[in-house]
Amino acid sequence: TISAITALPAAIPTGKVLQVVSAVADVETASTSSTYADISEMTASITPSSTSNKVLVLVQIANASKFSGDTQLDLKLLRGSTSIHLVGGLNDGSSTAQTSLGGPINFLDTPNTTSSTTYKVQLSNRDGNGTVTVQGNNKDGSITLMEIAGW
Repeated sequence: TISAITALPAAIPTGKVLQVVSAVADVETASTSSTYADISEMTASITPSSTSNKVLVLVQIANASKFSGDTQLDLKLLRGSTSIHLVGGLNDGSSTAQTSLGGPINFLDTPNTTSSTTYKVQLSNRDGNGTVTVQGNNKDGSITLMEIAGW
């Protein structure tokens, strides 16, 4: 019956946002290399209050472009020096066309720590042809970290 159903005690804060940290990245980063490199200003740190809590990472890339070569712009999300999420795909198969886009990266991480944890985004010019850029013309991108109470 409905009277037999009990709610969770108020002291169990599962799923609540406990803290938010954000940084704006408005400096263009360009690459002609297939080696991953940090995107300027696309770094933020958070200190979880419990090892059971999660970190929701929200990244907004602005004005990602590739031009002057048939290549692909790839992105990598790192926790410290550990790659935790890869995104690839800006490639129109042309060596002459310029392609631009903006887009998000959303990732729910389980860092399992109460130490300060740094997240950052890197880019790569997969084939090393032409140039890939993000935050072109100094458009604003961002990285936001949200600590979510564990469940």
